[in-house]
Amino acid sequence: MTRFSRRAMLRTTALTAALIGGSMMFGTSPAFAAPAVGQAAPAFTAVDSKGKEHKLSDFKGKTVVLEWTNHDCPYVKKHYNSSNMQNLQKQASDAGVVWLSVISSAPGEQGHVEGAKADELTASRKAVPTAVLLDPQGTIGKAYDARTTPHMYVIDAKGVLRYAGGIDSIASTKVEDVAKADPYFKTALEAIVKGEDVRQPVTRPYGCNVKYKS
Repeated sequence: MTRFSRRAMLRTTALTAALIGGSMMFGTSPAFAAPAVGQAAPAFTAVDSKGKEHKLSDFKGKTVVLEWTNHDCPYVKKHYNSSNMQNLQKQASDAGVVWLSVISSAPGEQGHVEGAKADELTASRKAVPTAVLLDPQGTIGKAYDARTTPHMYVIDAKGVLRYAGGIDSIASTKVEDVAKADPYFKTALEAIVKGEDVRQPVTRPYGCNVKYKS
C-alpha cells in the first residue's frame, strides 16, 4: 500500500468515526432508508387525533411541514416552552402552509398518547398545527427516516421534499439558546414559501430518539 493510500484510508476511517460519534451524540435512531431531498416526498395515510384520515395527496398544491414530536422530550419542551414552535406554526398557518405534527412513539414508550391527550396538549400549549397525526406503528416515521424529536421536514406545493433536518443549530435543551441559534428550519420554510432555493436543504437533527416500536 502506498503512503498516499494509507493516508487516504486513515482520513476516511477518521471521518466515518466522527460521523458515527456525532450521530450518537445527537441521539439518532436506527437508520431507515432516508427519502431524498429534491425528490417526491413519501406518500402516507394517517389518522389524526380527532379520528380524521389524512393523505399527503390531500394537500397537493400546498406547502406541508412535518414536525416529529414527543411532549416528554426535553428538546421538544425547549421549543414549546419558549413558544418558538407555536410561533413557527402560526407563521406557517398565516402563509397558507399545512403543519402536521407527527407522534411516532409506540404504545408503552415515552411520548405515546391517544387522540384526546394529544388534543389536550395542543390546547394547553396554545399550539396551532393543522393536525396531529398518530403514528404508533412508526410507518410514517420510518418512511421519512425520522430520527429525533423534533425532526423537521418541508414538502413543497409540487410534493417534492425540500428540507429535512434540525429545527436550528444549537443542540441543547436550554430555552435561552433558541434566540442564539441559526434557525435552519425557519429559513428553509420561508425560502420554500417564496419559491426560492433552500440554502441548507439538509441539516443534522437533534433531540430525543424517536421511540419506535421495538
